[in-house]
Formats: sequence, structure tokens, C-alpha cells
Amino acid sequence: MRQQQPSSVVPQEFRRVLGHLPTGVTAVTAHGPEGPIGMVVNSVTSVSLDPPLLLICPAKSSSTWPALRAVGEFCVNVMAGHHEQLCRAFARPGPDRFAGVAWHERAAGPGIEEAVAWIGCRVRQEHDAGDHTIVVAEVTDLEAASDVAPLVFFRGAYGTFTA
Repeated sequence: MRQQQPSSVVPQEFRRVLGHLPTGVTAVTAHGPEGPIGMVVNSVTSVSLDPPLLLICPAKSSSTWPALRAVGEFCVNVMAGHHEQLCRAFARPGPDRFAGVAWHERAAGPGIEEAVAWIGCRVRQEHDAGDHTIVVAEVTDLEAASDVAPLVFFRGAYGTFTA
């Protein structure tokens, strides 16, 4: 077996290069004991079709993830192209990220109005991964809107995608 060499990859360069990979933008929400809670997450991907699983990767420094974890279930809101300001507000620390945000009741967490899709999830497993946690969640409910352009993050900026 080859001996592993220490990585010479500088974190800032890693972030810059991987910023060339377009990602979707989501708001992960839950019904907290004091009201709705949520945060922006762009590390979301499907894991399995049978059973239906997805993963999210919250930063270990997140003050919101422990509250979401405590609830045990959450809604992944796939954000639409016009949700940039909402995402910026959800990315900032603060007690009431939902002030002025239109949302509707969903079983796993608040569904943000005019999102591209809503995916209800139940936390299944967590794995340590450097400065993030890999959260594997079972999909319990899902719905997609039609003809809504998604919000995309690319090279440090928000944009949209249309077919």
C-alpha cells in the first residue's frame, strides 16, 4: 500500500477551483420549538433511489444545524432564480431568518413559496468529514413546481439556468 503524502492543496485554491462546479442552492428548513428555522446549503445530492436517500453537508461551525438535527426532520427547498436575496438573508446569522418570507406548511419543515422543489427528509446518519458533517437523510415526501428556473451558485456568484 502506498504511503499517503500530506496534501499540498491550499484551502483558498481548493475553494476557487471547486467554485467552477455549478451547484444548486437550497434552504433547509424545519419546524423548531420556537418557530421555523433554516439555513442555506449548496452541498446537496441524491444518494440512493431504493431507499430514497439524499445528503446534505452542513459546516461544523453552523449554529443552525444543531437545532435542525434536534428536530430530526427537515425540508430541502430548491431555490428559484428570484430567491437570491432570501438566500443571502438565510446565510447570515440571525434569529429570525423567516421575517418577510412567504412559506407554506409542509410535514418536514416550512416550504418556501415559489421554490423549484420541496423534499421532506428524516435524518438517518451523520458522518464526520473534515470541517463539515455529511448528513444522510431518508426522503419522506417530495414535490416539484413546473417551469421555474433554479438559482445556481458558480464561481462565487448567484445566477440562473434555463434550458
